[in-house]
Formats: sequence, C-alpha cells, structure tokens
Amino acid sequence: MKMIIRGGRVLDPVSKRDEIADLYIQNGLVALPFEADSSTQIIDAAGRLVAPGFIDMHVHLREPGFEAKETIATGTAAAVRGGFTGVACMPNTNPVADNAAIIEFIKNKALEAGRCGVYPVGAITRGSQGKEMAELAGMRESGAVAFSDDGQPVKDAWMMRLAMQYCKMLGAVIISHCEEKSLVAGGVMHEGYYSTILGLKGIPAAAEEIMVSRDIILAAETGCPVHIAHISTAGSVALVREAKKRGISVTAEVTPHHFSLTDGAVADYSTNAKVNPPLRGEADLQAVLAGLADGTIDVIATDHAPHTYDEKNVEFDLAPFGMVGLETAVGLVWSELVHKGILTPLQAVAKLSFNPASILGLNRGMLTEGAAADITIIDPDLEETVDPAKFAGKGRNTPFTGRKLKGMPVMTIVAGEIKYQRSQKSGVRSRESEVRSQNEGTV
Repeated sequence: MKMIIRGGRVLDPVSKRDEIADLYIQNGLVALPFEADSSTQIIDAAGRLVAPGFIDMHVHLREPGFEAKETIATGTAAAVRGGFTGVACMPNTNPVADNAAIIEFIKNKALEAGRCGVYPVGAITRGSQGKEMAELAGMRESGAVAFSDDGQPVKDAWMMRLAMQYCKMLGAVIISHCEEKSLVAGGVMHEGYYSTILGLKGIPAAAEEIMVSRDIILAAETGCPVHIAHISTAGSVALVREAKKRGISVTAEVTPHHFSLTDGAVADYSTNAKVNPPLRGEADLQAVLAGLADGTIDVIATDHAPHTYDEKNVEFDLAPFGMVGLETAVGLVWSELVHKGILTPLQAVAKLSFNPASILGLNRGMLTEGAAADITIIDPDLEETVDPAKFAGKGRNTPFTGRKLKGMPVMTIVAGEIKYQRSQKSGVRSRESEVRSQNEGTV
C-alpha cells in the first residue's frame, strides 16, 4: 500500500504549492517522504501535472430508474476515465432521491461499483414536485451532501425559503436550478439570432436571472449558503459577483459546454447541443470566461446528462435536454482555459477539486500530509480527438465529437489505488506489474 509519484508538477490549491516534486502515498493517504522498497509502486510522472482528485459536483447517474441511459457503475467508469475521483449525483431519478432509503441505495451501489466516491444530493421537495418539503434531516443523516430539485426549479419562493431555513440548521448547501418556467414556456434553445433563423422557440436569459436574483435574496435573508448550478448568462454572472461583494453566501458553477460553445452549435439542429440552460450567445460566453478568471465562478462541473441514441435521434423540439461531459471536461478545461491563459493550472485545479469539495463539506481536494490519496494526473500536452465510441459511460450524446483536445487525464488514483490508466504510450509509467490496467479502460 505504498506509492511514490516521481517528478511531476505537484499542484495543491490549499497550500498554493506548485513545484516539481515527488508525492508519497501510504495506506491510502498522502504521506511524508519514505524510502522505497520492493513493495513500493513507482509512478513516473515527469512532464505531468499531479493534482488532488477532481470532484464533479453535478452529474446525473440515472440510477435508480433510468438504467438504459446510465448506471452508477457505468457513470463512475466514465468519471475515473475523465479524471474524476468523486461525483455528486443529482436526485432526479425514478423514484426521486427524496428519502433516506434511496440515498442509502445509491451509496451501496457505488460501493459495489468500487471505482470512485459518489456523493448523493437529496431532493428539496417530495418527488421534486415543489409542493411539500422532503425528509431533509433523514437524508442528511444518511449521507446527502447537499439538496436540490435539479432538473426542476423550486417555483414557490415560500418553499425555497423554508428549505433554506432547514438547510441552515443542517449545515447543508442548497444547489439551485434557476429557471422561471413561465418565461421558458416551451422554449428549446437560447432566445436570440439563431432561434429566430432556425424557427425554434427561444428561452430568454431573464428566465435564469430572475431565479438567480430570488435565491440570492433568500440566501441573504436566511444565511443559508446557496450554490447556483450551471450558470449561463452575463446577467447571472453579474448578480453573483455583486452578491459576493455584499458578503452573501453564494457560489456558482459553470459547465465546460457553456464556456466552450455558443448557440451557434445548434445551427444544424444538432440535438446533442440541446441543453438546459441552453447554450447562450457570445456575450454570455465572454462574461462566463471573465467570471472564471476573476473568481466569481467557483466551480467547473459537467452536468453530465446521458441519454440513449433513440431519445436524441428525433426532431429538435422533441429531444430531451442534456449532454454527457465526464470524459471531455478536463480536456476542455485545459484546451479552452489553461492553454489560452484564462486560468493558471493551479486555478483550474482549485475549481475542479478543492472548491467543490469545500462547498459540499467534503474532506477532499488537497495534497497535504494525511489527506486522502485521491489523485488526478494530467498530461498537459497530450492531444486526443473526441470519439464517443471510446467512452466508458453509456451516453454518447456529445456535440464535441471530432474535436481535438489538448491536456488530458492519464491516471486516476482513488484512496491510493489506480482506478484508471491510459495506455502506456500516453507517457505515465508504472513499475508495479500487479496493476491490472487496460488500454483506454478502468481498473
């Protein structure tokens, strides 16, 4: 149970460490330096980035109820292939994760899969129907890390206020899906130039911004921390920035597709580019990039939303919202943000590891002595063309097919055990013959 990761560029957001160094692991924890012996596994990480394990705080694992789209086993396989050592899964399953029994079911299935950490998010209201508050205390006791009706907004302001009051007492964060349904009104893409020329009903930016405003006001009143999911508009970024200046406990996340694509990606009626919130205009994308750079946006999360081929292979109006993201996220972060100078490697690592862990109250996202040995190793120069046929997850619904990404995860270590390793030609070499790695596969 001993490992030395040799000669990588170690990035630790907590200590602000950014240096070429060896990292020592013993009994599943980051350790002080020790002498290698015959049982020590040596990982050659020269030219690679060694970071705390990445945590995606917004994924849809679909189980229970929608196993044709994804399962906890396949979703966590996609996670470790994408460089994630932990994922927080949303409650819009069937049945909805609105009670302790389903939270326990998810945790047990994750243990059976044995790939990475799975942190369940409980529903705010029963059945995510917005009418009656769910069993928040029971779910919290069973391991729910946060509460959200993601997939649906909590329309009733009184209900959201009550939920925030309870979550304040429970020490839990509310993850808000900000969408004013009366403004969405059957919209299928961003309201703007492309919706007009394509003849598709648009979703205005105000549909998001009104709810962002409401939940910031409620967070200020109740003192409950609120996390804005999948932020997408310039107005929302400005609202969060101002709220932070006022000392309100608000954080925000953005998806890779919202900082990489605009609504122009829908120009050929591609249903794989149909997401909620929709891909926005160029001004919104630039505002999101500015929010990432200045710290307004704390987290990068995928909103991984797998669907079957048949579900997406229909007319645009009829297709479900959502795209997969676990296996392309790191490559997009490095290609679009790090290599372009918008974020430093250390800033990017913080938004993928320590920041989501801190918001969810997890003791993760750091490389200090005694920390859990969850490690993501990245080759910043490795180029790869997105090929959904190679995905470990069930979903293939991505608009990034054929796109060349630079900066890919090459090894994922969970509690000191290698759970994913790219092929040897990717450059990460292990001396331990007992590591049963597979080319382009999980261990």
